[in-house]
This record gives sequence, structure tokens and C-alpha cells, in this order.
Amino acid sequence: MRKFKKVAKAIALSAIVASSSLLADTVKIGVQAPITGKYANEGQGIEQFVKLIVNEKNAQGGLLGKQIEVVTCDDEAKAQKAAVCARKLVNAGVFAVIGSYTSGATEAAQATYYRNKVLQTSDGTSDSLIKRKYWTFFRNSFPNSAQSDFTADYFVNQKNYKRIVVLSDYSSYSEGLGDATEESIKNIGGNVIFRGKIKSGTQNFTAMLTKIKSMNPDVIYYSGYYTDGGLLRSQQKQLGIDADFVGGDSNDNPDFLKLAGSAAEGTVLINFPTPDILPYKEAKKYLKAYEDTYNMKPPSIWAVVNADGLRAIMHGVEQTKSFDTKKISDFLHNLKDFPGITGPVTFREDGERIGAKFIVYEIQKDGSYKVLGK
Repeated sequence: MRKFKKVAKAIALSAIVASSSLLADTVKIGVQAPITGKYANEGQGIEQFVKLIVNEKNAQGGLLGKQIEVVTCDDEAKAQKAAVCARKLVNAGVFAVIGSYTSGATEAAQATYYRNKVLQTSDGTSDSLIKRKYWTFFRNSFPNSAQSDFTADYFVNQKNYKRIVVLSDYSSYSEGLGDATEESIKNIGGNVIFRGKIKSGTQNFTAMLTKIKSMNPDVIYYSGYYTDGGLLRSQQKQLGIDADFVGGDSNDNPDFLKLAGSAAEGTVLINFPTPDILPYKEAKKYLKAYEDTYNMKPPSIWAVVNADGLRAIMHGVEQTKSFDTKKISDFLHNLKDFPGITGPVTFREDGERIGAKFIVYEIQKDGSYKVLGK
């Protein structure tokens, strides 16, 4: 009986040692994104690109010899669920998190990651994401202020619009971009005749558009998401409003075309270069790998910039030879011209990515994009 107990104890001890060894050989990276809900295709694209990068690294022997495990939490692009996701991912033991897709969900999780020394990289463009100067946060896209200046120059100096309408929803991203664009337009002498806000998800924007029609605008600019932008464009056409329609970066999604239908033709979008025209060596490599793996293209540029955020963090780990997040953060704050899929990645000391490049696209009848300007 004593011999049996000794054997059982030995087996249990060896199991614990094996389990500890397995854990020691694994490191966790989190994905916080809207896997379900109205922005699900964006969230799924982010998760898929993260897994593509991780699988490549694991096949190469892992990160500092450790295999990477991806832990995903679905925040549905909602602030309350994002806060829950942050706690779940911290408790899961991740050292870094990719996401979220929206600025509101990203901001709701920021403080939790900061308090627990977990790195976070997001495509969220709201300027407020940088204001607290959390050393754990790195933006992998570019801020609203950069996009608003580009948009204002296009409207005032290139298109010579005299009567500009700026619309947003009430989210921190959309409202921030709308306000910044209005300010940038006015700063260079442009004329914003109306600054309006819609409730996202309303679906029927006839009342707002009827009000705008009476103002006889040259252009309607919408700084919100594609889920509303496509409907706005469709209803604008139905009401016979003879004005250009320009969408900010988050209107750049295949579902915009589905929602707008035939009215999508002639819509102008301002965003970073679309994945298919990125000229970089890394872009050709990883976009081909994405298509080969998932039999589809990334839903938009947002999955790609998040992949760059992940690649920059992994580069930081390898260069510092450490999983100490403060050491990695210090390295990333001095990162310059890291070869990204979306172009050279350089971070400012506050975690802001610098070197913004935007392109003006026009949607054609067949759904393709025509580059109008850079």
C-alpha cells in the first residue's frame, strides 16, 4: 500500500513538473476585438492576421524559444464588454494585447492594461488615446488630427468646396474626427455650414438628410463607421441631394458597398493606402500568406496595421531578449523605421505612430477603387 502511494505521489509530482515546464515554454498574446456584432468582419480580420503572424513565428521556433498562444476576447466594440475583456486577458496571463478595433473599446481597456503592465497596440485613431501617456500603449495607425488636416486640405485647397457639411456619430472616434476635421477646415479658411451628429444604428437618416438638403451643400463628410456611412450614402441619393459624399477612414470596408448599393459609385473615401496597393516587400509577403491561408483578402487596412503592431512588439521582445514589458516599451518608444507591412513603423515617445500617409479614393461602378490623390 505504501509502495502504491509512493508511486502515485511520484506520478503526480512528475505531472506538475511537466505542466510547469509546458507553461514555461509558452507565452500568451491577447486579441481584444469585435468578433461578433456589427463590426465583426473587422474584428475577425484582426484575429486572423494575428494568428497568421503567430503561426509563422511558432513555426520558426517561437519567441525567445517560447511558443505563442493567442487568447481572444470578443468585446463587440462595446466599452463595457471591453473593460471585462481587459480583466479576462490580464487574468489569462497575456503580456501584450492587440486591439481593439474601435477607439471607445480601446480606451475602456487602457487603464487596466496600464495598471497590470500589459502592452497594448490598437488601430484606434481618437487623439484621446494618447493623452494619458500610458507607457503600455502604442497606436499602430495614425491619429484623427493627422487625417483631419489632410481632409481639410483636400476639401478647401484641392476641391474648392464652399459649403461643407460635417457629420459624425456620438462615439469618441467619430465625434473626435468630426470635430478635428471641422476645426482643420476652419483653420485654413474653409466654410463648414453645418456640424451634425447621428445616432449610430438608427438606419433611417431621412430627417437629418432632409435638413441638410435644404442647406444646399457641396459635400457631405461623414466621420463615422461604414455600417452607417453606407446607409447615409444610399438615402442621400434617394432624396436627390446633389452633393459629393466623402467618408472618413472607417467607411473603408466591403460592407459599405453592400449597404450603399448602386449609390456607392462616386463615393470618395479618405484612408491609408488599401492593402492591395501597399508597395512594401512585407506587404506582398503577408497579404499573399493571408489570402492563401483564409481564401480571402483582409477586410480592410485595419487588420493589417494591427498585424504591424504585433510584429513591432515581437521585434521588441527579440531585441531586448526579454518579456519585461517596461524594457520592451522603452525599446519601442525609440523604434524608428521598422519595416512594416503598412510601411516604416516609427513610434514617438508617447506611443504615437508617426509618418502618416493618406490617399483619396473614388468608388467605381464595379466596386473597385480609383486613386484620386495622395
